[in-house]
Amino acid sequence: MDRFPQKERLILAYKLISPFIHRTPVLTCSSIEAMIPAQLFFKCDNFQKGGSYKIRGATNAVLSLEEEHKRAGVATHSSGNFAQALSIAADTAGIIPYIIMPGNAPPVKIQAVRSYGGRVILSESTLKSREQTLHKTIAKHGSTFVHPSNDMDVIIGQATMAMELIDEVEQLDYIVCPIGGGGIGAGTCLACLHFSPGTKVIGAEPMNADDAYWSVKKGSIQPSVNPDTIADGLRTQLGNINFPIIKELIQEIIRVEEDQIIAAMRLVWERMKIIIEPSSAVSLAAVLFNKDQFENKRIGLIITGGNVSLDHLPFD
Repeated sequence: MDRFPQKERLILAYKLISPFIHRTPVLTCSSIEAMIPAQLFFKCDNFQKGGSYKIRGATNAVLSLEEEHKRAGVATHSSGNFAQALSIAADTAGIIPYIIMPGNAPPVKIQAVRSYGGRVILSESTLKSREQTLHKTIAKHGSTFVHPSNDMDVIIGQATMAMELIDEVEQLDYIVCPIGGGGIGAGTCLACLHFSPGTKVIGAEPMNADDAYWSVKKGSIQPSVNPDTIADGLRTQLGNINFPIIKELIQEIIRVEEDQIIAAMRLVWERMKIIIEPSSAVSLAAVLFNKDQFENKRIGLIITGGNVSLDHLPFD
């Protein structure tokens, strides 16, 4: 356990970021529970600032910086939720966020980042171009790079989501969370390790972007090759900081098909009347289509966000 961040560090992180984030609700839905049957507790960070859990890790990373580093600002490359989250967190701390975004990112996302105070710098759509533009930006301004998922302060910040769930709902048999870049997966594992060791963490991943499944199976990080999934937030890859935590502490990773993700997403929209994005629906899909494993259990479901374009829904 000594090789992992200690319990006190997670507690301090929660105290640090609490004034700047929402304590999001835990919802239930009897009609969905009856389909398994099991007790389901939806931890809903789709109601979080910026529309996703990412604000937790971004805020912890920004507020944990030394003052001299804060003066030069922060930088990241992201076309999604972390771009908005880091912009909000930086604005809270009164520092400049430089956000590298691909030129083909949806205009609505670019505008959202700018509205939160992010200084958007456009690059070509390739990862190589984004990273090169990031390095140039850091060299020019001296800003600190904050990785969306492979940064220990970010991971610990993300752990606060499961910490709130565990505090509110006792004796969970499982917590099921999406696995993409690995930040929320590693954070959830750390939360359970320190605050609910009897709770098993299960990762949920699209079959079409299953690098984490193979990484855990083979014991080393496997590259994400042409991920093609509606769960766009899960197309990213594990990192050298979060993978060792996931590798050792996660119970298993369950893969789900695209039609199962869409079905789970639609079910939540119809039955719970809340907006969740496809990446969030992966958690429910893993449970819904593996009923025998979860029957009569108490299950926490991590709902990571609700940032979805209403013009491009996967169902009528």
